[in-house]
Amino acid sequence: MLLLTFLQLAIHSMASGATIAVSSFAQVPTTAAGPPVQTPPAYRVQPFGDGAYLVTDGIYQGLFFVACESVIMVDAPPSIGENMVRAVRNITTKPISHVVYSHHHADHIGGAYLYGPPMNITFIAHRITAEQLALSPDYDHRPAPTVTFESSMSLEVGNQTLRLDYHGPNHEPGNIFIYAPSQKILMLVDVVYPGWIPFNALGEVQSVPGYIRAHDQLLTYDFEHFVGGHLNRAGTRQDVIISQEYVHDLYETAVSAIGMSAEANSSLSVASVIEPSVEKLDLNNPWALFDTYIDILADYVTKNLADRWSDRLYGTDVYGRSHAMAMLESVRIDFGILGPFGVTNA
Repeated sequence: MLLLTFLQLAIHSMASGATIAVSSFAQVPTTAAGPPVQTPPAYRVQPFGDGAYLVTDGIYQGLFFVACESVIMVDAPPSIGENMVRAVRNITTKPISHVVYSHHHADHIGGAYLYGPPMNITFIAHRITAEQLALSPDYDHRPAPTVTFESSMSLEVGNQTLRLDYHGPNHEPGNIFIYAPSQKILMLVDVVYPGWIPFNALGEVQSVPGYIRAHDQLLTYDFEHFVGGHLNRAGTRQDVIISQEYVHDLYETAVSAIGMSAEANSSLSVASVIEPSVEKLDLNNPWALFDTYIDILADYVTKNLADRWSDRLYGTDVYGRSHAMAMLESVRIDFGILGPFGVTNA
């Protein structure tokens, strides 16, 4: 069953119960909704031309490229599952010869085993992705990469060429840029979400500095179509620019909040705002004390971002606060902006 439909039915069922409270969220605007996914077939195929196709179930996305004699698959979201293969078979009977992993997470490549016997397929990933898979082996579903690379690799299969580049950690170490120069398609998973703010905690980011930098790196490519791995439409260069603006605004607002907390007369000062809240807590509980401090800053960042972005990107009411929390922590421990917790000469 389509994952989106399953979630809709599950939430409706829970909401019907007496003990389950379901939050109310803003209506999804047309610009974010994208083309509908019909059920059946529970997936949608978007042709890019020259043998390139996007497949989506409304929440996840994969790509495939039809070459002269075979097919290249990029990712294998298990939520789409066998519909990835059905999408290919509705276009061609050519065998699947290559599978490219964007990164190691199971929600994006956990259906790779459906593409055929591993001995008949070349699985390609960054070296770090292979190492991550070895730490949590799930080779029955995510076959081990047979080819790895370090910085860049050109994959040439018949008349199709993909450039695979690694520019350092972002969503996670090993997450690669996948570029089809002929079709001007660029794929980077779990960083940019066209029309939407990112998933929880900036897509559960592992490197916020790398995540911010990834937007700049994306814009060095000559592309017309962007594939982010999630939701139901492909993006454009403008979608990446808008996401870049959002992330920069988030960073600058978090920096401002931490700075204001160290100023005696600001609306976020430790002395006038935070200490009165802390005084109500057990002073022997440092976790509670610091959590209160971060909560107050997160409230400020969340409200400011929502005021500026709720009409530009969807989902600020859903995941905006988690972004504030993730960015505040990174500003502190990655960028070294500690506010009242920095070194003083007092």
